[in-house]
This record gives sequence, C-alpha cells and structure tokens, in this order.
Amino acid sequence: MSSAARKRLVTALLLAPAAVWLLLFLVLPFVAIVVFSLGERAPAGGYQPALTLAQYANLPARAAAFWNTLVLAPAGALACLLIAYPVAYYLAIKVLPQRRLLLVALIVIPFWTSLLIRTYAWMYILGGRGIPAFLELVGLPDVRLINTPGAVLLGIVYGYLPLMILPIYISLERLDRRLLEASADLGATPFSTFFSVTLRLSLPGMMTGFSLVLILLLGEYLIPTLLGGGKVFFIGNALVDLFLQSRNWPFGSAIAVALVGIAVVLLLAANRITARLSGARQVDLL
Repeated sequence: MSSAARKRLVTALLLAPAAVWLLLFLVLPFVAIVVFSLGERAPAGGYQPALTLAQYANLPARAAAFWNTLVLAPAGALACLLIAYPVAYYLAIKVLPQRRLLLVALIVIPFWTSLLIRTYAWMYILGGRGIPAFLELVGLPDVRLINTPGAVLLGIVYGYLPLMILPIYISLERLDRRLLEASADLGATPFSTFFSVTLRLSLPGMMTGFSLVLILLLGEYLIPTLLGGGKVFFIGNALVDLFLQSRNWPFGSAIAVALVGIAVVLLLAANRITARLSGARQVDLL
C-alpha cells in the first residue's frame, strides 16, 4: 500500500466514528421527519403513510408561533450580542491576564445550575410578589411583567448570554495587539482603531456567537412556557403540542422541517454577511 493510500485509510478510520454517529443520530432521524411530513395523521393519532404536501400547505395555521419565534429569537440574539460585546471586550483587552480566568469562570458558573431553576427564579422576580410588588409600593400599581414578550426576551438574554460572551471573548483574546499599536502609530484615533481593526477582526466571533444563540432559540421551549405563560408561543411549543398532545406527527414534522430550513437560510446569510464585512473569503459557521 502506498503512502498516500495509507494516509487516506487512516483519515477514513479516524472520521468513521463521527460519521457513523452523525448518520445514526442526525441524518437518519431527519430523513424520518421528512418522510413523516409527507404523510397523514392516523385516525387514532400518529403517522399514516401517504404522499402529500397538505401538511406544508397548513403551515399558516401556526403563523403565530412562527411570528413569535422569528421576531423574539433574533431580537434575543441581538440583545445578547449588544450586551456580550462590551463584557468580552473588557475581559480580553482591559483585564490583566492573571484575572481573566476568574472572571470567565464567574460568567460560566450560572451554567452549573439548571436552566429550569433559573427560569423559575425569574418567574418569582417578575411575578406578583417580585418587581411588580415593589413598584406598587412606590406608586406604580398594576404593572404586569410576567407572561409577556418582554419577560420572554429577558429570560432569553439571561439564559443565553454566556454562550454569546465566550466566542467573542476568544476572538478578541486572540487579537494581535501589534495591529492596534500599528493603527495608533499611523495616527488613528482609539475610536477609529476600534471600528476599523478590533470590531472588524472580531466579526467572526460575533457571528459565531450570534448564530449559536439564534439556532438554540429557534427551538426554545422552556422559557416561553414559563415566562410566557402560554401566551407567547414559540415553534418549540407548537412541536410539543403537536407531537405529545394532538399526536399530529405529520404536521409537527412539517413544522420541524420548515424550522430546519429557516435555520439553514439564517446561517448561510450570517456566513455571507460576516465574510463580506470582515473581508475574508470564508467563515466557518456551519
């Protein structure tokens, strides 16, 4: 066997476990969902074989779930980005190296607690005995915070902010400081240096964090359920209802396929925007 053939064989053997894992737990389940989406609901619920696009034609029936998801998910990801960037910039640029590990650990520590428990805490804070009770004491009665889109957005930012901070921090921490010094030596102001050098070179980290958070939010179920109180439905809530309660598997599968298509389109758009703004030929977000 030649040297090139041996290298190809070793590469194939190293990639085989990951390829089998992806095939069994990603590709095949998605193929099954696509097949289900082309079927019909059985009389007793579940799946009945057929070949029809009626489920996709019925997607507007869940327009409210799509609307809430496509508005609040990008808004939540953008809010996380606007809050995360100054934090990541401070950690990577302003903080001494010996203190960074401690501060990064403080950001990650909330992940040690279940998201369910943290969301329940926000239910109390935003509920009648939390902030509204305090506002009533200062003369602002009947302020409603829980079961609103604002409460869902707040829960999204709180729950997913660390996932946005870390990619941006890594991109800024790896930034070559000599570029900043060269920009200053050439007469650029700190403001100009930030926008022309720092922000531009950190765009891949920003879009990676944005894409990661956005993908997770597209399928979010817990936060809208607890902080939205059944009044702010996401696509994840619709899927749970269709698969577990209504047992309309074909319609739920059609919604799931549409959700995957939306996620792919958003990722491709983010990849192209990042590549164009950063001047790079390719940014690996997929």
